[in-house]
Amino acid sequence: MTTLMFPDGEKLTERLLPLGQAQELKIFSRDYPSWDLTPRQMCDIELLLNGALFPLKGFMGQADYDRVVEEMRLSDGTLWPIPITLDITEEFAGKISVGSSIALRDPEGLLIAVMQVADLWKPDKSREAQLVYGTDDSQHPGVAYLFNDSHPVYVGGIISGVEMPYHYDFKELRHSPVELRENFSKRGWHRIVAFHTQNHIHRAHYEITLRAVKSVEANLLIHPAIGVTLSGNNDHYARVRGYERLLQRYPEQTTALSLAPMATRLAGPRETLWHAIVRRNYGCTHFIVGRSHASPGDNGQGNTYYGPYDAHALLDKYREELGIQVVPFQEMVYIPDRAEYLPADQIRPGDTHHPLSGTEFRRRLHEDLDIPEWFSFPEVIGEMKISCPPRHRQGFTIFLTGLSGAGKSTIAKALMVKLMEMGGRSVTLLDGDIVRKHLSSELGFSREHRDLNILRIGYVASEITKHGGIAICAPIAPYHETRRKVREMISRVGGFITIYVATPIEVCEMRDRKGLYAKARAGVLKQFTGISDPYEVPESAELVIDTQDCLPDEAAQRIILRLEKLGYVR
Repeated sequence: MTTLMFPDGEKLTERLLPLGQAQELKIFSRDYPSWDLTPRQMCDIELLLNGALFPLKGFMGQADYDRVVEEMRLSDGTLWPIPITLDITEEFAGKISVGSSIALRDPEGLLIAVMQVADLWKPDKSREAQLVYGTDDSQHPGVAYLFNDSHPVYVGGIISGVEMPYHYDFKELRHSPVELRENFSKRGWHRIVAFHTQNHIHRAHYEITLRAVKSVEANLLIHPAIGVTLSGNNDHYARVRGYERLLQRYPEQTTALSLAPMATRLAGPRETLWHAIVRRNYGCTHFIVGRSHASPGDNGQGNTYYGPYDAHALLDKYREELGIQVVPFQEMVYIPDRAEYLPADQIRPGDTHHPLSGTEFRRRLHEDLDIPEWFSFPEVIGEMKISCPPRHRQGFTIFLTGLSGAGKSTIAKALMVKLMEMGGRSVTLLDGDIVRKHLSSELGFSREHRDLNILRIGYVASEITKHGGIAICAPIAPYHETRRKVREMISRVGGFITIYVATPIEVCEMRDRKGLYAKARAGVLKQFTGISDPYEVPESAELVIDTQDCLPDEAAQRIILRLEKLGYVR
């Protein structure tokens, strides 16, 4: 194993076994239960293996987890603010026990590491949410992930690395902490200030980094998180191209770019503390903390989850333990009369200033409006426009949901024709019955199989949307959670519009030519939506249509008008 000594004598270690031992472990692991790592877990295990999460030697056991959640410390007292846990299904938990070994594999089945199980427990996720995120509000993306996407059982133990996760992209920009420290040493860099970002760098960020390196007389490491993000900015390719272009704006030999495979939590002050610890492990001596660092923004009602400078206060509290100096900054605003950016606390009375919010910036991108050059450099804006085209050039999915017989399929067919008449994008209809026949013919009608059918529809629709087309889906899709997963899947790559076809069940029964409702009421058909199984009404559909008083043509036209209002058609 490669080691590097910290100044205080501690060792930062890459946890990969020597080649011979790794090959032996590959053979033994064939008999171990295998767990396929999720995208977040893939990020975490890479940071565990390369030493970025030092002093952790594996996924946390219960003693570490409990104390981190309660006190932001490991069980031995070491400062650590974020739980690094391996969540698994109850089914998989039933196959393993304390003392056994499990094989941790990537989605393609490649063995990444073997873990010796030290702990197996069911966490109190409400407690974790309240203490780590400061809220149990499911509008918070980190809390939503914890409640809806993470598995119910945690397993902890030391890991032995067999092979580092492999990346085909930007290989020259991916460095372990040991590699980055050696790189700094070769360049003669002894003071390095790190800048964390998961977005394109705007002019305000550029100005902050310039001021930071000048104030502490250090070199700059731009160290973006390009693993799993919860902010909706998942196209790291465009972001990295923008970072590479921006490097040319800095003085030569002063700035480096390296990519961090981090899975963000958006846990505000706690996550900021974590970011600082990780950058210390990468060999940086200073860390920039701006306004609302690692914050998810507001809760949809105009209220923020964290104060804009709460992270500054938390890091200051632990400055003696951090091992890295914090360089705090207030919000940077543009002063047009002086043609410069200044921290908010340096604005003089009478100064006109222009803050351009992220919300306003996204609106301008979506509506193809001008973006002022003072907000970002032209070459960076160009990359942003490639990765986030205006809505009228994006692919999107129309997701019609409602009871059987509500009129979904008829509306979908009318809508498809209207959109094809308009032209500009390919249009694909994914009707529930047709998909059942061609994509899910082996599935039954249990809740598990119905969910799987909807997720298959969502996956196909996401591919259509990602490539600029229009997908029209018309399944019953009765459950909130499954619809949420489909929305999340598709919203990463384009637009998603839910249409709730709210035709009353009495009307649906009258239209039922197949006699399905009658069979369900007689008990012949089990788990029939609306009779023996619930339909969970969408709480936030973009449009609600009752076909009692609306012909299919009229319904399709209402959807077209809503698409026009949202900017998807012109």
